[in-house]
Amino acid sequence: MRPLALVAVVGAAVTLPLLGGASAPAAVERVPAPVVGSPGIGDAYFPLDGNGGIDVRRYRIHDRYDFRTGRLSGRTRITLTATTTLRRFNLDLLLGVDSVTVAGRPAAWRKPNRHELRIMPRRPLAAGRSVDVVVRYHGHPDRIAWQGERSWFADHAEVAAVNQPHIAPWWFPANDHPRDRAVVDVRITVPKDKRVISNGRLVSRRVHGRLATTRWRAAEPMAPYLAFFTAGSFQVASGRADGRPWYHAVSTRLPPSVRAGAMSQLRRTPEIVRWLEQRLGPYPFSTMGGVVSGVQTEFALENQTRPVYAPYATGTETVVHELAHQWFGDSVALHAWRDIWLNEGFATFMEWVWSETHGEGTADARLRAYHAGREPSAWAFRIGDPGPGRLFDNEVYTRGAATVQALRNRLGETDFWAVVRAWLAERRSSTGTTAQLRAVAERVSGQDLDAFFSAWLLSGKKPAATAAMGLG
Repeated sequence: MRPLALVAVVGAAVTLPLLGGASAPAAVERVPAPVVGSPGIGDAYFPLDGNGGIDVRRYRIHDRYDFRTGRLSGRTRITLTATTTLRRFNLDLLLGVDSVTVAGRPAAWRKPNRHELRIMPRRPLAAGRSVDVVVRYHGHPDRIAWQGERSWFADHAEVAAVNQPHIAPWWFPANDHPRDRAVVDVRITVPKDKRVISNGRLVSRRVHGRLATTRWRAAEPMAPYLAFFTAGSFQVASGRADGRPWYHAVSTRLPPSVRAGAMSQLRRTPEIVRWLEQRLGPYPFSTMGGVVSGVQTEFALENQTRPVYAPYATGTETVVHELAHQWFGDSVALHAWRDIWLNEGFATFMEWVWSETHGEGTADARLRAYHAGREPSAWAFRIGDPGPGRLFDNEVYTRGAATVQALRNRLGETDFWAVVRAWLAERRSSTGTTAQLRAVAERVSGQDLDAFFSAWLLSGKKPAATAAMGLG
């Protein structure tokens, strides 16, 4: 398909003929030449994650899932803004594509590889223009692997679109990177005997024949990997606490005693959120809750507003960890995946502080036990740049937490908590990097912390047991 050219001669003014008594030529405003949006947003760990030239504002997802065959089909309307004048752009999608429209008109498209959906609108998109892009698609997510990842969890009775660092391309087209957050509105159609749970608030549930379509909407923008849905048979509870609605769901496939214990833990969510607010500042979202799945995900994940927990992973510290992520990772998102310790280290540290305030050992004691007990080989791993294959290594969590506690020791209680609250307030609804955190800490404390962060995150060696390293 041939795009319509919008550009005059680049680098030169166009002279108009003189009319009547006109005494000087007029120059036509230069229009930027349309460019090709890059197939990645620029993350070194995952070169094809996200896409260049676009800023997504909203996803309106409507998927249908067939439990018998494992087939998913859907239509997603994406409202995006061109950040430069584009003759083509990409989205991330692992499913088969049926059709694409841009601004209501059919657009040419192709899949240069399984991950990328390349879209060529009939006319270039001018920089700053917002349009709706509608993609229709289908496929079997459980059969899809991408770069060694299989992100879909499902069996004959339950499905959970939950994973990290990637899940969105298995069930909707996305600009799949934490740098580009958008409002997510989800409609899922499944048999009417199934419940659907997702982010935000339950808007509606409409039964039509043997099927039902459930709509959830999250008010605040989120990173694509934090959007989720699960469908199956669930025991649910809902209410309000501190002016916010909460909604919990536990799979009825779990044994009654496990189900009762899991629901009891989820009901502690408002209490734990209040405890976190006392230390971190206001809860960043308008709803809260949790889901305990019946499929064996073997991990818990901080899905925005509603973490999803594995069937036997609902201990109090796990709930604290996932709720702390609502600040660290969800509100303040990663600018690049290499800084994953900012998410996992702070969330694990808040587990340590919970234990400290509930008579279960101090965070400082955990720091010193960690520092004394690690073998030299463990220190060789640089958690400030772990590599894509070790994002969720245990060292990222535990040394991340140890780094935060060491910073607490170095700065003292007053300055440390002032740094944490300033970081969360200043970067709220944005992204953050280790360098930006260090800058906030240095500004608030008045200390030079370059050597401290380098030693704990990047040196590959055990930090010295000194006051400068938070171990004096």
